[in-house]
Amino acid sequence: MKKYIAEAIGTCTLVTLGCGTAMLVGCDAASGGGYILTALAFGLSIVAMAYCVGNISGCHINPAVSLGVLLSGGMDKKDFVGYVVAQCIGAFVGTAILAAVFALGGVKDMTGGFGANGVGGVGGNHFAGLIVEIVLTFIFVLCILGVTSKKAAHGSFGGLVIGLCLTGVHILGIGLTGTSVNPARSIAPAVFAAFTGNFEPLIALWIFIVGPLAGAALAAYTYKYLEKK
Repeated sequence: MKKYIAEAIGTCTLVTLGCGTAMLVGCDAASGGGYILTALAFGLSIVAMAYCVGNISGCHINPAVSLGVLLSGGMDKKDFVGYVVAQCIGAFVGTAILAAVFALGGVKDMTGGFGANGVGGVGGNHFAGLIVEIVLTFIFVLCILGVTSKKAAHGSFGGLVIGLCLTGVHILGIGLTGTSVNPARSIAPAVFAAFTGNFEPLIALWIFIVGPLAGAALAAYTYKYLEKK
């Protein structure tokens, strides 16, 4: 149970800091600073949680990462389900925190949808958005599998490497899809946005579930092939 709680806390932190930063600074292409701040918020959240709960749960805080670990033989199906449920709960709690803070504080949500993902950056084309999410998740999960491999020689810098990889992925992806690579991070903001009358994130939500899971599966099978003697 403690590892599930750790996953919920980690995902809550990721959503609160990452989506919260996006809501606060916006991600307007005319202001690249918003891109960098949001990318760093997500990346640094991963770094912090990796060293905080990594020794308890492995700090997946992402259903796509958990799927990659499952397919790589690093966890069983029971734990996979428990992790995903905990991650989604954490994401909803994180989004609820943001909703309360922004509402009570009268702070304007610069994203217009709790930092939810969308396909505006790819001209509204769902297929293009799907490609972006598959590719970015593939890169991110492949990095994680490599860093956490027993053969890796990274010392205690694994969490930093993973966080920097997520930052890089966000720098490219924010302007295209808002960067999901994490179904839990996408589901909660889309649901909350729908309650405010903004249904666009919910309509495109399938992209940010299918894309990351497909990218993670591809990364898992690719890494197993590369690592196999």
